[in-house]
Amino acid sequence: MPDTVLFLCTGNYYRSRFAEHYFNEQARLRNMDWQASSRGLQPSQDNLGFMSRDALDRLRVLDINPPEPLRLPMDLQEDDLRAATVTIAVNEIEHRPLMEARFPEWTERVRYWRIFDVDVTAADTGLAAIEEAVQALLSELSAL
Repeated sequence: MPDTVLFLCTGNYYRSRFAEHYFNEQARLRNMDWQASSRGLQPSQDNLGFMSRDALDRLRVLDINPPEPLRLPMDLQEDDLRAATVTIAVNEIEHRPLMEARFPEWTERVRYWRIFDVDVTAADTGLAAIEEAVQALLSELSAL
């Protein structure tokens, strides 16, 4: 069984989903025995479709094809946290309070990045920040 990274964001629609697919492709290219998944801390019915168009477009530009069929956003469950080797919430300001409210015993076990949603940062900027953070994470994990 590969080690696992669990990416968290609010809706499991944009940032965490992009991080999941980008990480998996980069880990594959590096022949690393790691696998990513993603979940949302507060999925919304307002998100249209299976995954953000911005995230899908950026994956296509990078020649990354998410597995078909795409799945709907998924809500975080405690079993997901237990199963993960590493858990990363993509924006501490947004996600630490949600972790404290839903899974207080796990709050300090989660790593927090500072990558904002599209209401604060343009999609191109946010996705580039995720790519950079994932590359740094992969370098860290390959040194283990």
